[in-house]
Amino acid sequence: MSKRALMAGALAVAVGLVTAPVNAGETMVTYTISGNTIPKSLTGKPGDPKKGRALAIARKKGNCLACHMMPIPEQDDHGQIGPPLYGIAGRVTPAEMRLRLVDPKRMSPETAMPAFYKKDGLHRVLKKFQGKTILSAQEIEDVVAYLSTLK
Repeated sequence: MSKRALMAGALAVAVGLVTAPVNAGETMVTYTISGNTIPKSLTGKPGDPKKGRALAIARKKGNCLACHMMPIPEQDDHGQIGPPLYGIAGRVTPAEMRLRLVDPKRMSPETAMPAFYKKDGLHRVLKKFQGKTILSAQEIEDVVAYLSTLK
């Protein structure tokens, strides 16, 4: 088995153990993908960067630090599987960030990053997480708002 496959498998286990899914009864928001973006907010409201930062570092929610280095010095153990998120707002638009959070495999089929706002078409999902999203639509917008501050 390749090193990449082993890392992806380990990440899938780690993410499955630490993420808290959103209520399975929550209605999914309909969105439109245009190219490599979801151009419009999932909620029609702007996100809150402060809430987004908290979600990004929350081990049972976004858990971005499991895979990414970020400008969050008070937290230890930043991951190195994904690209560093320093300056991400200078490289990626909010619409591109939104798609990467909602369904990262649309842009990079081999990525180990989980789909944070998707219930269907997923593979190797623990039974207790099936039919649930990791983040709500508003939480996606909050994380997008936070990442947009990282210039």
